[in-house]
Amino acid sequence: MSQPAAPQATAPVPPPTPPYRPSRVLIGLALTVPAVIAWVWSYVLPTLSTAARSFQADGPRRSGESVGTANYEAAFTDGVVGQIGFAVLLGLVPLAVTLIAAPLLAVLADRAGRAARLVTRGVLALPLAAYAPVAVLLGLRAEGIEDGTLARDLQSPRLFLTSALAQVTFGLVVAVAATLYLSALRRREPGDRPAPAVLAVGGLLTLGVLATALQTYAAPALLTAGGPRGDSATPVFATVQGAFRTMRFGLGSATSTLLLVLLGLLGLAAAGLVLATRLRIEFDGWRDRPAVGAAESSPGRRPLFAALVAVALLVVVGVTVWASLPWLRNSSSGTGRLPAAVETSTVLVNTWLPPLLSTLVAVGVAALAGFGIGALRPLGRFSELLLVPFAPWLFVGVGPLAIAGYERTQESGQLGSFLGLVPPVWLSVPALFAFTLLFRGQHARWRSGGGVGRTLLLPALPMLAVTALPTWLAHAQAPLWAMLVSRGPDSMTAPVLVQMLADRRFGADGGPPLGLVMPLPLLVLFVLLFAALMVGYLERLAIRVGRPTDVQPTPAGADPSVRRVTT
Repeated sequence: MSQPAAPQATAPVPPPTPPYRPSRVLIGLALTVPAVIAWVWSYVLPTLSTAARSFQADGPRRSGESVGTANYEAAFTDGVVGQIGFAVLLGLVPLAVTLIAAPLLAVLADRAGRAARLVTRGVLALPLAAYAPVAVLLGLRAEGIEDGTLARDLQSPRLFLTSALAQVTFGLVVAVAATLYLSALRRREPGDRPAPAVLAVGGLLTLGVLATALQTYAAPALLTAGGPRGDSATPVFATVQGAFRTMRFGLGSATSTLLLVLLGLLGLAAAGLVLATRLRIEFDGWRDRPAVGAAESSPGRRPLFAALVAVALLVVVGVTVWASLPWLRNSSSGTGRLPAAVETSTVLVNTWLPPLLSTLVAVGVAALAGFGIGALRPLGRFSELLLVPFAPWLFVGVGPLAIAGYERTQESGQLGSFLGLVPPVWLSVPALFAFTLLFRGQHARWRSGGGVGRTLLLPALPMLAVTALPTWLAHAQAPLWAMLVSRGPDSMTAPVLVQMLADRRFGADGGPPLGLVMPLPLLVLFVLLFAALMVGYLERLAIRVGRPTDVQPTPAGADPSVRRVTT
């Protein structure tokens, strides 16, 4: 009697994969067009203009008279190498904080469990929101004059600036770096190794810290004026002094061009790291399951890690508050003695509205391009190569392109106007990278049959706020661009006004109204917004490297928070 045939195993049905239609390729490329236009206008043309200006004679207008390499020779004679070296020196303490203190805090919070991670992220919202370098530096200078220590500190200007910047930036650097490290430590399964992602994040942070240090302007401008004899000048400060104080635009452009080359190399190195490691950002869902969270420590050791996290957070908050005390103690001084022609409401509008306009456009076009590159993937697995042309300007701020931006604003007749106060940055290259990596990380879910709205658009909406809020805050608190284009009380921003009043009143009765730079209601608002994003959204983002996994579609009736993955 024959035995019944054993049932044969059927091969699993692969998840549906959206075909790469030509229309998707065209749409993906089309979505990058606004970003390309903004990139050319905001970065490429000003860079070419700066490079061309560096070979022309000095003067406030483009004379067209070629001087060959004379401006570069003058830049080296004036010590541009020393300026670059000093700028790097200013970044050493923040770099140590980035590579030692921040990852240590992240690992402790990761080991202490989910509650400790949420508390850590919430507390780190404070130093993020309290970003007011002009107010802190001017408060530090005011108290140095009052107690007589400033004259002593200026005898060692480099040490003074290094110490002041370390004091001012400690909390901010810890907050940014620890936030990224926590996302890199987030695991999909208990056996995953987060070390490669942590190393990749550390490499990107190192490049970012060095690039930021190279563009330091506010500290030498407010504390030492670059002296004595230019010993405490940085490249951006020297550019501004040379171009706008002594009208040596050719010399300033030469210094800016050299700085742009260095920043371009750092940006290309960052893009190379992203491409080589296949770095991506994945949204792990609004609900955590145990396997998705961090590598939990044994229950007996969690109280120890929680206690260490509490101590570390007390140190971070304590240093942040201590560094802000000169600002807080002088926040209400001088508010009743503003110049008669200055309206507080006008100053606040000039401070916050122009950078908001450019931020909305810059982040919006970056999100469109990120969707086109990361989600639609017009070049298939080579789509991230489309980021390479943008990479040289990944870390470039307003300072290296200040001369070109000023001349463009002057030629358009917008000096001293509201439109002139709008920062000339219409594409956020960091936001472009962030959105591309996020859509790249979510692409596997979409390819596995997830809906566009649930797997791509919904997880990306909070990223708009994550990228826009810091961009807006940084532009509003930066004094350089507003100082160059302001013409009278109607076009002043709070950092520019406070700096002007500080120069007049230090040593006299009363200090500058530092509270205008970051009004208390705005500070509270930023703290709440950053805390909500940190706890409600960033806690669910994971930074991963290597080959992405395919996410199997969730069967009907199953828990959507449980992820099914195959390699």
